[in-house]
Amino acid sequence: MSGMKTIAQQTIFGLALLVAPLGHAQPLDPEQQLHTFATCAGRLSAVMEHQWLFDGPASEQTKQQRAAIIDLVEAVMPPDRGPEVLQWRIAAKVAQSALLTRATFNADARDAAWAQQQATRFARECTGLLLS
Repeated sequence: MSGMKTIAQQTIFGLALLVAPLGHAQPLDPEQQLHTFATCAGRLSAVMEHQWLFDGPASEQTKQQRAAIIDLVEAVMPPDRGPEVLQWRIAAKVAQSALLTRATFNADARDAAWAQQQATRFARECTGLLLS
């Protein structure tokens, strides 16, 4: 795993110089990287669980993407930050799940479409961090 962690760290630091995900205008510093990856792990967890209910086959790809994001979290997370990072993941998962629920079970079609658009955008921002 340490070899994988080293490769992930090198990849992460290279990506940080090239991209600024989730609305950031500048390359991400290590703290922003950690927060971004943790948030994405939570978002993709919610997407995967939603897909289990409504689109089972799609959940397999999301599961792989989520695992890759979790590898990135583990690569940049200092040992003493586990509880804080878990909180970020949970908060992002709850927020993404709320959007997906709002999109799926909303009587207001316009609001449901907005929620779906937001949920899709947030998930794409996360999967866009991964190399294909």
